[in-house]
Amino acid sequence: MKFSLRSTPVVVLLALVCCLLWGSAFPVIKIGYAVLSIEKADVSSQLLFAGCRFFLAGVIAAAAGSVAAKKLLVPRSSAAFIRIICLALVQTVIQYVFFYISLAHTTGIKGAILESLNIFFSILAASLIFRMEKISVRKLLGCFIGFAGIILVNLAGSGGMQNMDMHFTLTGEGFMIISTVGAAFASVLLRLFSRYDNPVLLTGWQFVFGGIVMCAAGYFTGGRLSFTSVHAVLLLLYLSILSAAAYSLWSVLLKYNDVSRVTIFGFMNPVFGVILSALLLGESGTLRDWKVPAALVLVCAGIFLVNMRKKTSARRENGD
Repeated sequence: MKFSLRSTPVVVLLALVCCLLWGSAFPVIKIGYAVLSIEKADVSSQLLFAGCRFFLAGVIAAAAGSVAAKKLLVPRSSAAFIRIICLALVQTVIQYVFFYISLAHTTGIKGAILESLNIFFSILAASLIFRMEKISVRKLLGCFIGFAGIILVNLAGSGGMQNMDMHFTLTGEGFMIISTVGAAFASVLLRLFSRYDNPVLLTGWQFVFGGIVMCAAGYFTGGRLSFTSVHAVLLLLYLSILSAAAYSLWSVLLKYNDVSRVTIFGFMNPVFGVILSALLLGESGTLRDWKVPAALVLVCAGIFLVNMRKKTSARRENGD
């Protein structure tokens, strides 16, 4: 099990599946807002929608993990419960509450670029704060190249540089940076906590508790949802399954690999998001922009640099 989840082809395949699922969330959430008649400025309803999504995702992840493990995945000690609450506050609450509020006060381009900073923060936290791995020029160079790809892909299509002003607000760009710090520390904590608990248990239950907090925050600040159509229910179910599957796979990868080796694939999220948005939202003109394939090349180059290893290290990892 450890051998297969550490091999490069498996890491690449599973990480890309996670990023493809997360990338599909961008257009599906937009479609969900339209179906549920959630206005752009209605942050309370957006938080309620997100809370329902993550609570259901947690139930699905815990149930599926229990079936796979052939035992009920529940926290069985106070220490495990504390780790789950800590992860829920950092990953689901801090990351997504600040993320959703920020999107209402900044442009999509600036939000996507700032959100990608979590990969830098993840590597720095794992290296400098938690001392889990060593930082290197190669890793930082790979991050900068991947980040350049994110900037490029978010300048594709209509708008371009017109949406890249230097305006900064606390509730807009400031909250997005706080969100990225939450996402970064969540990746490191998942790696750390999975030494003691099943990573799927951690993912499922932190979604349950985090989802409850987000639902409460959205509801008690005036958010309301009306699932009056099958379409709306199916969208919520898809988003929940997406989160359960992607985060469970991601947490398992983090258990067996360096944080930098896994999180670098996060640069693929907005690339997939742009491509899938073009296909699902009728924005096909974006795909004809040269910046999209160029961005994909840069992101792939960054991923390759971070995951490139010496032959001796690869042989040692594979037990040769």
